[in-house]
Order: sequence, then structure tokens, then C-alpha cells
Amino acid sequence: MADLIQPRVLKGFRDFLPAAETERALLVEKLTATFRSFGFVPIDTPALEYSEILLRKSDGETEKQVFRFEDNGGRDVSLRFDLTVPFARFVAEHKDELYLPFKRYHIAKVWRGEKPQAGRYREFVQCDFDVVGSDSASVDFEILSLMKTALSAIGVDAVTIRLSHRGVFNRFLSARGLADRSDDVLRAVDKLAKVGRDEVRVSLVEACSATGKDAARSGELADEILLFVTGAGTKSGDFEATLELMERLAGGPAEDTKRLRDIRSFMVATGIADSFVLDPSITRGLDYYTGVVYETFLDDLPSIGSVCSGGRYDNLAGLYTKERITGVGSSIGLDRLLAGLAELGLSGDRACFTDAVVFCQDESLMGGYQSVAARLRSLGVSCEVFPDAKKMAQQYAWAEKKGVPWGVLVADSSSALGDGSVTLKNLKTRETVDGATYAEASRAIISGRS
Repeated sequence: MADLIQPRVLKGFRDFLPAAETERALLVEKLTATFRSFGFVPIDTPALEYSEILLRKSDGETEKQVFRFEDNGGRDVSLRFDLTVPFARFVAEHKDELYLPFKRYHIAKVWRGEKPQAGRYREFVQCDFDVVGSDSASVDFEILSLMKTALSAIGVDAVTIRLSHRGVFNRFLSARGLADRSDDVLRAVDKLAKVGRDEVRVSLVEACSATGKDAARSGELADEILLFVTGAGTKSGDFEATLELMERLAGGPAEDTKRLRDIRSFMVATGIADSFVLDPSITRGLDYYTGVVYETFLDDLPSIGSVCSGGRYDNLAGLYTKERITGVGSSIGLDRLLAGLAELGLSGDRACFTDAVVFCQDESLMGGYQSVAARLRSLGVSCEVFPDAKKMAQQYAWAEKKGVPWGVLVADSSSALGDGSVTLKNLKTRETVDGATYAEASRAIISGRS
């Protein structure tokens, strides 16, 4: 007999057992319903793309994380590492078939070959939603409102969405002769919450020195940048005071600060302003962001990092089409969010899609059992039939292990054929209801859903 192959998965990849996958599926269903309520439509793109498509505008770090190989046809291909770049290609390729503004959502797996660690995997699910074809403040606000609504739909209300505007920061840098070092400055500032002020200052001094500034001037510039991004001297959460500081340091009012005020007025009008904070340290290190940028943190678990982030981009599809297409969007890190919910004890209790199982006490009545299950399904109950006449203790154990909350017992052939009543058993409390009609049974089961 040949040696058996040890069953195992690659490092950084995972199997999902039914309970975990059920929770994820239910969460996706709620998010999907929310996206559709805002008028967003689904799309899909291939997991594999030409490497040229994915990596044309990436930095060296991104290329190190991509799963890249030559396929059987000799083509240089890569697994997508996010859903944004494939969406840019999608828009450029299908622009004549789309209507603008175009609102899309996309929930799918992506792959990154980074070092696996707690809460970080090489295969994970992203959940993106974008609007392209409009530069309206209303669209910026709609994405922010959708972020708040989507998280509320899955039971996450204690969140703070921190936003800023890259245009204001870019004006601030240009006024100090740092426009050509903006990428280095942005990447340094983006790490402020992770590595702290001192380490970021070292990186900023280095970035400023590269412009030819002397050491003293580089230190001064680094301190000015930190003053800007920390909103020093303003009360935390004071939107207008923080905006006034940003405005003054950037050289005065402009379209970018007007945009922030417009968005703020929409938040106040819809009653959601308390969930949003103007935070100039939010810069989103990626260079394609040009307008409003934002990140979302769980109030009770900020250490897990942002669970939903994004921003506005003026010309994301510019590598693939000469037509300038503006857009704005966000991405929910589904796996990180699930990990956060589990740590906070907010995970859903429901671990099974089946509401009830019809137990098999006599195989000769199997046709009747199937009739009972069909009848309950017609009344909105997810129901299945246990297929074998095993001991009842075994059937109970099976139902409990699967997570089925209700059992249905059929007394005789008359009940099994749908002419009588059934016994309903709550498998958690062991309480029974004898002589329940189908309507009564279905109401009890549906009302007991978690």
C-alpha cells in the first residue's frame, strides 16, 4: 500500500469549518443587502491577471508579496493582491458598456505572499464598494454613509470613522518644497499609529534631507509635518477647529477644505456626524488617492487596526485608458473584522442554516417525513430529514453537533402524511410542544431564530 499523504494546508492559508463559514456567509448576506439598498450592483473579475496589469504601478514591496508565475502557455501571470487594480482594468475595458456614475460592490478572495502572523493571512476575503464617474461631494458622503450603515447592519455600531483629505496635505507639502518627496512622507505618516511619533520623525527627517535641506531645516520640516498630522493644539473630535488648523497650515481655504465642510454638513443633516472624526494623520500611503481618505476603527478594539478604509482617486484607470475616470470607494477587511468581532464577543450565535430536523423513527414513514419537511419549508422553515432510523440519542447528538436548534417528531402515519400534528422539541432547552400544527410549529421555529 502506498504511503498516505499527510492532509495539510499551506502556511498562511486556512480551511473554514461549517460554523465559521456559516458566520461569514451570514455576514456577507447582510453586507450585500446593504450595498443593494444603496443601488450598488455586483461584479466579478478573474483571480488571475497578467502581471503587467497588476504590477504596472506597484512599488517594490507590493511585487514581493504577489504570487507570480509563468502559466502553461508561457504567460507572465499573477494572483490578484487586491480588488482595486482589477477594478481599474475592468472599468477601462468595459467603459463603453457601463453607465456613469457606476456603483459596484465586489466580495472575493485575494492573495498576498506576506509573512503570516496573528490576524494576517496569505489568502483572505476583501469586500470593496466604489462609485466611478462622479466627483460629487454627495458621492464621497454616500460611501462614508454606506460604511457606517453596513457596519451597523452586522451589529457593529461602536465605530469611529476617521477621515482627511489628501489635497489639503499635498498643498501643505508643496508650500514647504516637499512635493517631490510626498510618497516617502505619506508612507512615514501612515505608520504613525503603528510605530509612534519618534520613529516617524526619524523617517520624516530622512525624507526631508533627500530634498537637499540641511539637517536643522529637515528637523524643522519634520516637526511641522507632525504638527499638521496630529492637529496639535486642537481639541480631539472638534471637526471645525481641526479643519481650520489644516487650512491655515496648507495656505488657506480651497476646494479641498470646502469638500470636507460639505461632507460634514451631509453628516449633520443625516444624523451620523458623531461617528466621524477629522484626523489629518489619515493619509493612506498609496499614491493613487487624491481626495478624501478614511479609515474605520472599532471603538472597543482599536489595536486591531482599520477594518474599513479607502478614499477618492482622480484617475485610477489612467494606466489602461486615456479617458479620465474619477471615483471613490472603500474596502472592508472581512477576515480582520471577523477576528475583531470574535475578540469582542460580538460573533453571531447561529452556526447552522438548518432551523429544524425531522427525526427518523420508522424508515417505512420516510415519504411522510419528507412531506412534513416540505410543508415546513413552504412556511419559511429551513428543514431537513434525518435519513436513517438510528437510535434517538444518536440523532439528537448529530443535530446538536451540527447546531440544529429544533427537532420535529412525527407520531404516526397520519401526522407524517400531513393530516395531523407534530411534536416540536427545542434541542437547547429540551422543552417539547405536543400536538403543534404546521403553522404553530413554523411560527415557534422562526421566532426562535438568533
